[in-house]
Amino acid sequence: MTPILEVKHIYKNYGSHVAINNVSLIVEPQKIFGLLGPNGAGKTSLIRIINQITGPDSGEVIFNGERLNPKHVDYIGYLPEERGLYKKMSVGEQVMYLAQLKGLKKADAKQKLQAWFKKFEIESWWDKKIEELSKGMQQKVQFIVTVLHEPKLLILDEPFSGFDPINAQLIKNEILELRDKGATIIFSTHNMGSVEELCDNIALINKSEKLLDGSVKEIRDAYKTNMFTITFKGNLVGFINALWAGAELIEKKSEGEIHTVTIKVLRQNKPNDLLQAVLNNAEIISFNEIIPSMNDIFISVVENKTTLHTQSAFTE
Repeated sequence: MTPILEVKHIYKNYGSHVAINNVSLIVEPQKIFGLLGPNGAGKTSLIRIINQITGPDSGEVIFNGERLNPKHVDYIGYLPEERGLYKKMSVGEQVMYLAQLKGLKKADAKQKLQAWFKKFEIESWWDKKIEELSKGMQQKVQFIVTVLHEPKLLILDEPFSGFDPINAQLIKNEILELRDKGATIIFSTHNMGSVEELCDNIALINKSEKLLDGSVKEIRDAYKTNMFTITFKGNLVGFINALWAGAELIEKKSEGEIHTVTIKVLRQNKPNDLLQAVLNNAEIISFNEIIPSMNDIFISVVENKTTLHTQSAFTE
C-alpha cells in the first residue's frame, strides 16, 4: 500500500537555528499518526513544510506517490494551533467564505455546513459574530471548516486545546469517524492520554531530530521494564523468599491479609516460573505487567536523549 505521506531527509534552517535535522517519516493511509515533541522541537516547522507554507532547505515530501506540489493543497486540511478566524465577521459569512476558498461551490458549501452545524447542535451560531464566541466555540467552527472539503490528509495541531471534556470527546469521536471513512490524520499534541487513545503510530521529535517512531504498541513494548504487580493472600515472608532468586522486590504494601508487591523479573526468568514458585505460599488475586505510558516514555526519551526506531522509515 502506497503511503499517503513520505517525509524524506528534511532539513530546515532559520539563519543559524536548525529547525529540522534530517527527519524522515512515513504516514500510512487511513491511520492516525501522532507527531510529538516538546515546544520548539520542530513539529510546527515540519507541519508548515507539509502544508507548503514554507519549503525545506533539502529533502523532499511525497504526497500519495507524487512529489508534493501546489495541487495537493486541495487534498489537505490543516487546523493550526493558533486559530485564524476573522473576529468581526458573522459565523455564517466566515464559514461560507472559507469553504469557497477550499473550492466548494456556494450551494454545496451551504448544504454541507448546515449538516455539520446540525450535527454539532450549533445552528443558532450562524448569525453570531466570531468575537461573541468562546475559544472552544471558535474551535468547533474552525474544525468544521478544516474537514468540510473532505481532505485525504488532516493535520490537527493541538485540536483539543480549550475544549471542556465533553466537547473534547465530541471531537475525538469525529476524528475516529473521519479515519473510518478514509481520512488520514496527523495529530500534533502534548496530551499523551489522547495519543494512547487515538494514535496508531507516532514519531517523537526533539531539538530538530527524530528520536523515536513506530506503532504505539511497538514503542510501549520496547520500553517495558520487566516489572509486575502481584496481589495475593497468604504468607508475605514465604512469598518473598520464594521469589528471591528470580526477581527483585521493588515495593510491598499490605492491608490485613491482602498483600501487593511490585517486582522486577531478573535475567532470563519468566513470569510463569515465578508464579509457579510462589503458589505454595499464596492465593494469587491479580498479576499485572507494568507497561510504561506514552507520557513516561516521552519524558524518558527527551530527558535521556536516547533514540529508538522500532520501524525503518526508509530502505534505500
